[in-house]
Amino acid sequence: MNKQDVFIGFLVGIAANISGIFLYISIFSELNIDDTLQDAVKNGYLGKLIALGGILNFIPFFVFLKKKENSHARGVLMATIVAAVAVGIYKVLG
Repeated sequence: MNKQDVFIGFLVGIAANISGIFLYISIFSELNIDDTLQDAVKNGYLGKLIALGGILNFIPFFVFLKKKENSHARGVLMATIVAAVAVGIYKVLG
C-alpha cells in the first residue's frame, strides 16, 4: 500500500463529493450556489446536501476497483467516511 496512492484517492473522493454537491444544486435548486448553501445552513439541511454529494463517490470508487488500484479506492472510501462523520457531527452540533 502506497500512502501517496491513498492520498490521491482521498483527494479524488473529496473532489467527487464537492462536485456532487454542486451538480445537485445546479440541477435541482432554483437559487444559485451561494444562496443555496446559505439557505442550507440557515434551514439545517447542509448535512443532506453533503450526503447527496457523496453519491458521486461511487464512480471513482468502482473505477479504481475495476482498474485494480485498491489503494486509490481505499482513499475514496476514507473520503466518504470523513464526509459521513462530518454530517454526523453537523447533525449533533447543529
